[in-house]
Amino acid sequence: MSGAREEILRRVGAARSAAPTPAPVVRAYGGAGAPEGVPPVELLQRRLTDYKADVRRVGAGDVGRAVEEACGERGLRRLGVPPRLPASWRPRTVDLVEDHGMAPRELDTLDGVITGCTLAIAETGTLVLTAGPRDGRRALTLVPDVHICVVEAAQIVTTLPAAMPAIAGLVRAERRPATFISGPSATSDIELQRVEGVHGPRRLLVLIAGEPAG
Repeated sequence: MSGAREEILRRVGAARSAAPTPAPVVRAYGGAGAPEGVPPVELLQRRLTDYKADVRRVGAGDVGRAVEEACGERGLRRLGVPPRLPASWRPRTVDLVEDHGMAPRELDTLDGVITGCTLAIAETGTLVLTAGPRDGRRALTLVPDVHICVVEAAQIVTTLPAAMPAIAGLVRAERRPATFISGPSATSDIELQRVEGVHGPRRLLVLIAGEPAG
């Protein structure tokens, strides 16, 4: 048996050494440009709407008011927030609970959560959170049933390749976890029936604030 094994390995090695060296794979990923000729802000809004997210455009100074309106519409009274969420984003008519390491059972008692994001990818309709000061902990955005996410227009990039350098830098340098969110949590794994809320919030409200960078 040992002799046969050695003979097989010898033949494999000989075949590999005789094989021609493959040509290097050229990976010329597109890093910019507007797919379909649509501005990134509009494309992001379209994609998120397709994913059944509620998307609203607001002025940079109107975020807090827009959150208050959304909470009133949805009957949200108690929301979790990252400790460093900007004061201008915080609604005055809602009970806010800062997350200082809340346990899952405590997070489950919240009506929803308000966070920012690290960036957003227009082509795929994806919000990227990396546990930054405005993003909050990953658990904070996965346990409550409603996620209100503020995206500043200047944070929107067109494609995934354009987003990866910034994301990779945070992951390598600061060991941050990265969460990619494309619409409310949903799956169709069971009999192709859409079920929402399996892996996270069932409802996602995105507020795109301000104007795109020039």
